Amino acid sequence: MASEPVWTRFLTERDKAVFAAAGYGVTAGFGKRPVLLVVDVSWAFCGDRPEPILEAIKRWPNACGAEAWDAIAVIGRLASAFRAQSLPVIYTTGESRADGWDLGSWAWKNTRTGDTLPAWRPERDPNEIVAPIAPQPQDIVIRKQKPSAFFGTNLPAYLTLLGADSIVMVGTTTSGCVRASAVDAFSLNYRVSVVEDACFDRSEASHAITLCDLHAKYADVVPSSDALDYVAGLPRDLFPNLPKPG
Repeated sequence: MASEPVWTRFLTERDKAVFAAAGYGVTAGFGKRPVLLVVDVSWAFCGDRPEPILEAIKRWPNACGAEAWDAIAVIGRLASAFRAQSLPVIYTTGESRADGWDLGSWAWKNTRTGDTLPAWRPERDPNEIVAPIAPQPQDIVIRKQKPSAFFGTNLPAYLTLLGADSIVMVGTTTSGCVRASAVDAFSLNYRVSVVEDACFDRSEASHAITLCDLHAKYADVVPSSDALDYVAGLPRDLFPNLPKPG
């Protein structure tokens, strides 16, 4: 990475020495047939406008504050670059029954589970992808109920159908659904690149340390500039069976 990683300030000297001695953090490199996976960039996690996180969560309890909107701008550039090269763009978002019965274990660790609709505007679906990066007709949308994009979804089957060998991952939260999805992708032997400035979290420390751990063991954590350069150099005929634009 060109600049100092965001996690450096959280590491002790012992941590740095251990990583260096143990050989972690080798760059695996991008794959040959990538998809862009946009994890859970919905109103629920972004709120409806850029604002400080402690203001945002008054109305949207899972909002990640202004950092979400910084990342949205980067995600938009990446999605446009993938589409320009006729590469797959896949979104994930949550779903649940209207009565909340299927929330299951989500209710065990947060006192505000179920408090997902802002009282001032109940008609806005928290699981809708935010408008600035709304899915296009050729994009694929995966509905999920647990952190990983792979758990109980059609994502593995769609990746097989496309013939993808790698995933460029962006979205939220870094320490939650992004991490779970990246580890599952790694477990399925996909090359995984997590774009640092296109991921966000409600906790600064969790964001940084999760990126550190992912880069050490499961993925390459890269800046968006590297991902954009990589995509620009790919041929445009890699995915002939990609859904067609509307």
